[in-house]
Amino acid sequence: MRPQARFGVRSMTAPLRRVLVRRPATTGDFAGADWRAPDPELLARQHDQFCELLADLGSEVEVAAVADEMVDATYVRDPGMVTNRGAVLFQMTKPARAAEPPLLGIALEAAGVPVIAELAGPARADGGDIIWLDEGTLLVGRSYRTNAAGVRQLREIMAAEDVVVSSADMPHDRGPDHVLHLMSVISPVADDLAVVYPPLAPVPLMEELAARSVRIIAVPAEEYQTMACNVLAVQPGVVVMLDGNPQTRAALTKAGCEVRVYDGSEISIKGDGGPTCLTALILRG
Repeated sequence: MRPQARFGVRSMTAPLRRVLVRRPATTGDFAGADWRAPDPELLARQHDQFCELLADLGSEVEVAAVADEMVDATYVRDPGMVTNRGAVLFQMTKPARAAEPPLLGIALEAAGVPVIAELAGPARADGGDIIWLDEGTLLVGRSYRTNAAGVRQLREIMAAEDVVVSSADMPHDRGPDHVLHLMSVISPVADDLAVVYPPLAPVPLMEELAARSVRIIAVPAEEYQTMACNVLAVQPGVVVMLDGNPQTRAALTKAGCEVRVYDGSEISIKGDGGPTCLTALILRG
């Protein structure tokens, strides 16, 4: 971590010092955004409890205001990312989310993070398609939400920080109307440990993990459906995951991890967004 740093991310697992979340909208076109209709009061309460959990685990939690009627905006990971230079704002493929990147920029600037780049032209990307393999290497999933132009522009932007950007093609799975991000199939939880759903993982990802001697906790098919593969590391081996996935939780514990769970029946299950989706990383290290 740089001295006196207030932002900067080069890892998926280094201690999570600062994190941005956005309060969920309790009204809006949930069906149009592919949510199952949530209980509005429980939705808000679960988000508050999730924020309290992150704070209890040592993270400084910056809370952005509700984006009225924008039900997906609580999944604040996707509209952009923070690097060591500042924020990179994306353009989003899902029409209902097109207005989210500028809102993320406003929230990050209020937290002291300057916007240093924005995707332009045909480039599209979602934060759920991006993971750090190490401090100098990003892996980007080429998906229905992140296109080839997005990968190229991210490669150009990150070159200014001497970061290498590689990509791996995501499978078609259930098609463009269903979210399949890179982070739908992998969550690094320590330098040498990752939670993975192998049946949908790109071959280059599996090869890269093997080359790096990363141990894999394989998520069973029935728990993949309830987002057991979506796990947030708040420091190496200390993780937050959605409650109700006992097999994956037991495997993480057996591997030496401290596992904390939250009730996400409304905030996660109804909108298909787990703890990584709910958090925009501001400072790790």
